[in-house]
Parts: sequence; structure tokens; C-alpha cells
Amino acid sequence: MAGHHHHHFAGETLIGAARDVLVSAGEQWTDMRADVFEALAGRDRPASAYDIAESVGARRGKRVAANSVYRILDLFVRTNLARRVESANAYLANTHPGCRHDCIFLICDVCGQATHLDDDRLTGALRQAAQGAGFADVRPVVELRGVCKHCA
Repeated sequence: MAGHHHHHFAGETLIGAARDVLVSAGEQWTDMRADVFEALAGRDRPASAYDIAESVGARRGKRVAANSVYRILDLFVRTNLARRVESANAYLANTHPGCRHDCIFLICDVCGQATHLDDDRLTGALRQAAQGAGFADVRPVVELRGVCKHCA
């Protein structure tokens, strides 16, 4: 599989890297954005905005509106801090913020686990096909559903 290499962050280093990327993009790293990112990064599978709102609300001791979380998650996707798993309407923290590349997700229909892969040959072919059809600024996101090895 053709891919590229990047540094994966975790824990506090992931949060620090995310903050740096967001600030470099001209955005503010507010307490609410930090709480949303921490809640998202603390998940081992894709989470909905409602899941994140519930986690942040529990942490803050007051209800947090899912609409507010959606706006923050949209910002995180635009700035490459999170990835949206379209078929699940859920989000994953990007463990290598600042690295722009195409997404291939393998999603388990049983447990919901999503595994992110890099394969520049596959996404490059998709990009070329789209550009051949007249599309510009193409960024492939591929989702494959099946059963993971743990659930099989």
C-alpha cells in the first residue's frame, strides 16, 4: 500500500498540536473548543455531536447544546483537526493535525470502530478520475463498511 508518513500524536501532545494548528489558522482556542476537542480525542470510535455535547456537559456540569458542538466540529473538520465519518454522521479526532491528505475509513458494522488508512495510489486514482470529469480541488473521502477482525 502506497502511503506517506506522518507523526501521530496522543494525549496532551495531541491537544497541544491541535491548539497550535487552530491558532495558526487564525482561530481562537477557547475553553469550549478545548473541551470539545478533548472529548472527541478521548473516544476510541467515531462520536456524534450529541455524544460530544453530553460528555462536555457532564464535564462542565451544565447542558451543552448539540448545535454549538456541531459548529465547533465543522471548524475542526475545516482546519483538519477532525474527520467526519459521513455514513455514521460522526467524528474522529485527527491524530496528526496539520497533515493534509485523503481519507480512507474501514468501519465495522458490528462495533462501530473506524480505522483510518492512507493509500495514495487509490485516492490518487480517484482524484484523477474526478479531475478528468472537470472537478477541481478534489479531496477524496472513502468509507468501506464491513466487519473488523475482532468482531468477525
